[in-house]
Amino acid sequence: KVKPQLEEKEGKIFDVFTAVEFKTQVVAGTNYFIKVHVGNDEFVHLRVFRSLPHENKPLSLHSYQSSKTKHDELTYF
Repeated sequence: KVKPQLEEKEGKIFDVFTAVEFKTQVVAGTNYFIKVHVGNDEFVHLRVFRSLPHENKPLSLHSYQSSKTKHDELTYF
């Protein structure tokens, strides 16, 4: 659901977009930190926010870090 948001921010289309690892952080909703394989040896770390159910808001791409590798540790950011 956040792939189009990242593609718009990066100004490119990702043929490969596969989540390989994630962590969560409970706040007033949930932050998901997701390592995504985007092709070749390239990875992107995403921070996606899911609001509380009663707020009825869609998932949102809060921030991201590009130019990551398979072995870069997925950390909170």
